[in-house]
Amino acid sequence: MKNSNSCIRIIGGQMSGQLLNKIPEQLDLRPILAQIKKSVFDIIKLKVMDANFLDLFAGTGSVGIEAVSRGAKHAVFIESTSGGVKMIESNLDKLKIKELGNVYQRDVLYDLGWLSNAYKDNYFDIIFLGPPYKALLVNKTLENIAKAALLREDGMIIAQHHKTEDVDGSLFEIYRREKYGDTIVTFLKNKKQQ
Repeated sequence: MKNSNSCIRIIGGQMSGQLLNKIPEQLDLRPILAQIKKSVFDIIKLKVMDANFLDLFAGTGSVGIEAVSRGAKHAVFIESTSGGVKMIESNLDKLKIKELGNVYQRDVLYDLGWLSNAYKDNYFDIIFLGPPYKALLVNKTLENIAKAALLREDGMIIAQHHKTEDVDGSLFEIYRREKYGDTIVTFLKNKKQQ
């Protein structure tokens, strides 16, 4: 489903109400729905301030940018398409927040070890992943996050996925699920050490 004419608005924080750039016709990006984004940020609002935020399958960058608007100190955006990377960079530029974000063109499904080398182990407070809809990529991504030791001890992972995708709770503990039509948002955290 293309969203070439959609305007993505920042919902809360210091940049509230500002619009991101329109998605070019040729980019097949499916941004998070405003209602879901608002709900997610209402749930995590106490954790966002001063957080290091990782936006995987970043698309337009709207989730990571929302986090920065709401007080995250740093956002890292990983997107596999060059068009998506250009879109994120142009949005950071437009909003004058380039210094608060880093954008990388990489395949999230291949390996994320380079990220813990680029920053440090357990760097991220919040990791958001919204892989292509119905592609069943959440569990593979969770494996890569665990292998690369990206999540802080008290951090959280937020996975947006289709209702037919069964998220595996063996690597991280599932502690909350929210349903929005056909979309589920699953919240996970590190398992307590025994």
